[in-house]
Amino acid sequence: MDEPIGDTERYPARWWHMLEDGRIQCDLCPRDCKLREGQRGACFVRGRAGDTMVLTTYGRSSGFCVDPIEKKPLNHFYPGSSILSFGTAGCNLACKFCQNWDISKSRSFDKLADQAGPEAIANMAVELGCKSVAFTYNDPVIFAEYAMDVADACHEAGVKTVAVTAGYIHAAPRAEFYAKMDAANVDLKAFTDEFYLKLTGAHLEPVLDTLKYLRHETQVWFELTTLLIPGYNDSAQEIGRMSEWIAKELGTDVPLHFTAFHPDYKMTDIPATPAGKLTEARQIAHSAGLQHVYTGNVHDLSGGTTCCASCKQTLIVRDWHLIREYHLTENGECPHCGAKLAGHFGKFEKAFGRQRIPLRMINV
Repeated sequence: MDEPIGDTERYPARWWHMLEDGRIQCDLCPRDCKLREGQRGACFVRGRAGDTMVLTTYGRSSGFCVDPIEKKPLNHFYPGSSILSFGTAGCNLACKFCQNWDISKSRSFDKLADQAGPEAIANMAVELGCKSVAFTYNDPVIFAEYAMDVADACHEAGVKTVAVTAGYIHAAPRAEFYAKMDAANVDLKAFTDEFYLKLTGAHLEPVLDTLKYLRHETQVWFELTTLLIPGYNDSAQEIGRMSEWIAKELGTDVPLHFTAFHPDYKMTDIPATPAGKLTEARQIAHSAGLQHVYTGNVHDLSGGTTCCASCKQTLIVRDWHLIREYHLTENGECPHCGAKLAGHFGKFEKAFGRQRIPLRMINV
């Protein structure tokens, strides 16, 4: 049974239309949820109230935290900077392996303890010295109206915006949403539709469409992350096909992060990803022509190192999320050969480091 939609949860939603049979269809993502009075969509946070659709999490967060930008992960977007991160509740995918399931799968707004309007979030980012604000923990696609308003406030304050997302969104809202974003990390969960359908309840093609859109029709800087799950999406053949597609459709300079799975949510019987599998995947991707391939959720200095695509000299050495060495000009050029590193860079003084700083922003 759907949880009743309270009066304080009725922020007008966009991207929907009325069907001939009296139901309302949500046009935000490819799930195309069709709702009768009082029903919520698969994401749980968008629902029908009367003859309109509402977003029930506008201005309400599951928590705020200051992170290193490398934790998103983004390795080529102002490395070493700090980022103010927050999310809400719910998700439009149903991943059985979700690593943030307590937030994204939440069906209770007890998780939404922090409240903050767009201007308050932007001002807090400035006060904390954060270069960017990240919409993360759960997918910002489902709270797009809130994220877009926060993005506008951030840009007014000189703060960058980052979406950490699965990229599962229809074309029209996609254009409006990414017009507000400076960078994104897109979770490419696998490279077969069978995986997407069985383990996430979604499909692969809309995600690939989003990636091609980002590359060819926007100026958004984006990086990819694939969580390798033993026996499900970690075969050499699949990794090879995915890497070749990325090289052909997105370009060889798009950073790709292979991260280690740990047993969680509905897949606690699957073993954690061996570090060697990440190394193997990285080698396969390099062989397909990708220039910047990283490993995550494991201690791997080599897998965290950025090298010049031209002369192969070491430019950035990372120890987990801590930058140990940084050898780039302020313009992001290699000091050895002068080649420009793909991404966005600036003056580097001191890295934020690996710490995370949880915040409370109640009633700000």
